Amino acid sequence: AEAEAKVHGKPVDTVHFHEVGGIDSIVDIVGAAIGIAALKITHLHCAPLPMPSGWVQCAHGLLPLPVPAVCELLQGVPTYGVELSQELVTPTGAAIVKALATDYGPMPAMIITGVGYGGGNQELANGQPNLLRLVIGTARTVVEAQEVEVIETHLDDWSPETFPYLSE
Repeated sequence: AEAEAKVHGKPVDTVHFHEVGGIDSIVDIVGAAIGIAALKITHLHCAPLPMPSGWVQCAHGLLPLPVPAVCELLQGVPTYGVELSQELVTPTGAAIVKALATDYGPMPAMIITGVGYGGGNQELANGQPNLLRLVIGTARTVVEAQEVEVIETHLDDWSPETFPYLSE
């Protein structure tokens, strides 16, 4: 509501929802909440979100992609540009991510315990699948050596024929 109000220059209590008030958006929001609770997810890590260019037809007419509400909602969220002219992140999806994600970036170290996919019905122009993937796992701390040993030598007049023996 705050994002829509800012985009339209209206008070929050006068905002009229168009797409986000639709049955599919309500099912998405309620389904995400039920899923997070049922799966007992305590930390939601989200990859950077793809941002297309171009235009989309909405209740307000032709809008640039990403639509203004998505841009408003995703302030502070990592994104990246893609060469597509189709909506990839909806205002509903942006609101869910903004409300529930606790961290962003590449997939963290974990022991994977489950994977789920959700497919959209829009075919993407570049042929990639229109999928949302949820990977569930247990966080894992990766231990790595913090100390490096460097062994050096200077070989000036050594015959190169014996290098293979040295390497072994």
